[in-house]
Amino acid sequence: MAKKPKTKASGGTEAGGVDLVEVERLLAFMEKHGLEEFEYARGGMHIRLKKPSAHAPRVTRAWDAPPPEHGPAPEIPRPASHTTAAPATDVHVIKSPIVGTFYASPSPNADAFVAVGAKVELGQVLCIIEAMKLMNEIESDVAGEVVQIFVENGKPVEYGEPLFGIRARGKK
Repeated sequence: MAKKPKTKASGGTEAGGVDLVEVERLLAFMEKHGLEEFEYARGGMHIRLKKPSAHAPRVTRAWDAPPPEHGPAPEIPRPASHTTAAPATDVHVIKSPIVGTFYASPSPNADAFVAVGAKVELGQVLCIIEAMKLMNEIESDVAGEVVQIFVENGKPVEYGEPLFGIRARGKK
């Protein structure tokens, strides 16, 4: 026999100790204020709500993607123009949408997805960021030429950290 959600005296519905009415109220608050992420603590309860952003990475289940080898990631040869300097002002910067580990190729022995000088199309996979054993493909949101790569293979990246500098087509 299925359990019915408990009803609090205040009229809210609980499921597993979580006040669903309050969660719905928090979701409405997030929507009203355009928030993508919200943390809330009250008493012994801690809730973290997160909506997918418009530029969210495409997620590949860990068992579908080639797993990285244990130990440090192999170095991918980079052209001499690889840099960690600040992006030029006429360059579109693709930033990390998540915290994780940057992988320049789909597997340790494969070629990098892109290199400096490569032409890329809108939606083309540029790299993978592994987060909690999920391989997240990061796609280009512009078509153009890769002019800078800011991260080394196998290195950790933070949310909002620049990954690639791309000169959009039609700009010089």
